[in-house]
Amino acid sequence: MNQYTGANWNNHEDEYTQVFYEQNLSQFWRPEDIALQSDLNTWNILPSEVKRAYAENLQVLTFLDTYQGDIGMPVVSRAMKDEFHQKKAVLNYMAAMENAVHAKSYSNIFMTYMSTPEIDELYIWGENNKNLQTILNTIVGYYKELDKMTYERNYGFAKYSEHEFNLTMLRAMIASVFLESCLFYSGFYYPLWFYGQGKLMQAGEIINLILRDESIHGLFVGRLAREIYDELPEDEKVSMYQFTIELLNKLYDYEVALIEEIYDRVGLSHDVKIFIRYNANKALMNLGFEPYFPEEEVNPVVLNGLNTETKTMDNFSMKGNGYQKMKSESLEDGDFFFDKPSIAKNN
Repeated sequence: MNQYTGANWNNHEDEYTQVFYEQNLSQFWRPEDIALQSDLNTWNILPSEVKRAYAENLQVLTFLDTYQGDIGMPVVSRAMKDEFHQKKAVLNYMAAMENAVHAKSYSNIFMTYMSTPEIDELYIWGENNKNLQTILNTIVGYYKELDKMTYERNYGFAKYSEHEFNLTMLRAMIASVFLESCLFYSGFYYPLWFYGQGKLMQAGEIINLILRDESIHGLFVGRLAREIYDELPEDEKVSMYQFTIELLNKLYDYEVALIEEIYDRVGLSHDVKIFIRYNANKALMNLGFEPYFPEEEVNPVVLNGLNTETKTMDNFSMKGNGYQKMKSESLEDGDFFFDKPSIAKNN
């Protein structure tokens, strides 16, 4: 008979998981918190090729977020040992944010900017885009392999090797960090480029909120991956680093082809490739590795958009990414004693 345990949040599983839990909760937001109608004044006068590039970027993000929420984070959560209830909770929370908040946000932008036939055609484009589908097949392939091994481990359908299982989990985590900390960013570039010029500000604000989430998603999974990597013998550390760089180059090649398809029409492919290399280095750093690509100058307008510090905004038009949820306190008896009101005398 199995012995089940409960999540005891009074005790820390480690020195960092509850910190990530608190940070995730403090950042919670809803797509409906940001009204997008004021962007239409800008959107309606944009050239058709600019609109198309912007929409395709968000569609790429939609597909990536969908599978990170549906498969990526839940699979990594299931693979964690049973006693890691807190780690599982953080991963499951992140999974919900990916699909129910991030992907939903892109849909809200589509519904505001575009007609239903245009949106339907955009989804068909994503479903038939060779480069996007290859990226997803590559990433999701590592998730499925881990899910298969987790099932076999839990139900004894194959000879189980904890060492092989850990290697498979590490590969899936590396793929996840590349998705979170690198691949998303080609889609973020154009909204940040507009945002830095004071255009399509509401959609840009959504991207800022999503960026804030993705930054800690990559950090958390990267930390989990590093714990597995640090326990490997030296020869396997070398092999796993080689796997990491090979996967990075494979994903980068398909990402570059996707960037050219989307951004050539607006003359920004060169800049976006620099931005992707910049964020690929950030992903490697999340995994504990040194940067791979040489340092380059990123468009300062877009880099400024990466700064997710609190911004001062008009609360009647948009909700900034530094907004604070209202704090409440229980009522006490003393709250119902009021000073006697003075009555003005008639003159």
